[in-house]
Amino acid sequence: MRLPHVTWLRAFEAAARHSSFSDAAVELNLTPAAVSQQIRLLEQHLGTQLFRRLPRGVVLTDKGQAYAMPIRKSFAEMTDATEGLFTVRRKRRISIRASISYATLILAPRLKAFHDLHPDIEIVLSTAVWSNRMDLETIDVDIRYGTGHWNEAEIYKLGDEVASLVCHPDHLKACNGAGQVQELLAAGTVPVLGSEIEWRRLSDQFGLECPEPPVWLMADSSLIALQTITAGFGTALIHHSFTKPFLERGDLVSPFDYLLPIREAYYFVIRDDVGGRDEIQAFRSWLMGEDQV
Repeated sequence: MRLPHVTWLRAFEAAARHSSFSDAAVELNLTPAAVSQQIRLLEQHLGTQLFRRLPRGVVLTDKGQAYAMPIRKSFAEMTDATEGLFTVRRKRRISIRASISYATLILAPRLKAFHDLHPDIEIVLSTAVWSNRMDLETIDVDIRYGTGHWNEAEIYKLGDEVASLVCHPDHLKACNGAGQVQELLAAGTVPVLGSEIEWRRLSDQFGLECPEPPVWLMADSSLIALQTITAGFGTALIHHSFTKPFLERGDLVSPFDYLLPIREAYYFVIRDDVGGRDEIQAFRSWLMGEDQV
């Protein structure tokens, strides 16, 4: 037997679901007479009665009931396939600005995990060396370094920081193993611009008597400092969150157990007029680990 015409099947499925030719007609934007005619043609094609016509409404016959279930399932599967393959879903977008060090060393390696959880959210990531205000309307979120005292209403601390001394293994050997921290620092350091005071704090806290070690190169970001000393020369005082992957790979070593608490931290700062967007709160919860609790 040839398959019935799809318009007959559509009229049958709607009428079976509503138990009414009139309600099916409203759904299909047809007249009740048109729906009745299409179902009559279907019944003639199949050689069986699918509905019992009552004074008010209709009721499926046993064969009609058995036929309605696979027809409804088929239409549902066709709808799902069409929507899944051909519907262009609107992507939500978040524009994030972060320091070049945080973006490169912390955020970028983790973004695939966020994408796996939220494939419909698109991330636009830009970098800056310093930022202390939302000076661009195209930025939704700043991942900002400082004390957290800014004008925005929604500011979330991303965690406390400690810094440690790191250098290349060959540089450590060249300093005869640097049994004393003073020997290692005397060979040359790579301070990060804006954090020069941390060397004095390290010296004072641990009694090192070397508050201002000789500078070999001044870097404007932790990323540049790390890349510089990874080439084999110099010592830097860098946040542990940044040095961790370098230490785990063996690219750098931390020969002394000096962990200096850092007063500043990284903060998740939301532009005041976009904080209500679900995608921004989803990203904040993910970054802060709230959705893993």
